[in-house]
Amino acid sequence: MLIWAKILQLRDRLWPSRLAWLRRRHLRLGRQGENAACRMLENAGVEVLCRNYRHGRAEIDIVARDGPVLCFIEVKTRRSRPGVRPAEAVDAGKRRRILWCARHYLHAIAAPGLERRFDIIEVTVHNRRLQEIRHWKDCFRETAARAQT
Repeated sequence: MLIWAKILQLRDRLWPSRLAWLRRRHLRLGRQGENAACRMLENAGVEVLCRNYRHGRAEIDIVARDGPVLCFIEVKTRRSRPGVRPAEAVDAGKRRRILWCARHYLHAIAAPGLERRFDIIEVTVHNRRLQEIRHWKDCFRETAARAQT
């Protein structure tokens, strides 16, 4: 019994540091993907206005202007795995949070009627190197996301 108590004490002392390490690694991967997405957008002539816009618990990774259109862009970065698309992680709940945050952004800049679109950029990384970037324009609309709620 004493051995189990020691094991549990050791686990409780070491486990939080393991979680912190995994979290930092996850955030680094996400930042790498967002940086690559911004470079790709700027090379395509899209003006990046804001990164990581937050309202409450919702966040928009990139707010950009593509001509007259305001783009709210979710960046999904994943390590390369066959048959798994990063964009599949943007479910109905995530779309609702993005829409809610976008409405707040438009209200904050006093431009609620501005033309907008919602994009997803997939970034795939293999061995810490960028493998692929895909830009899916106009992936979802406000009316479609509301209908799913």
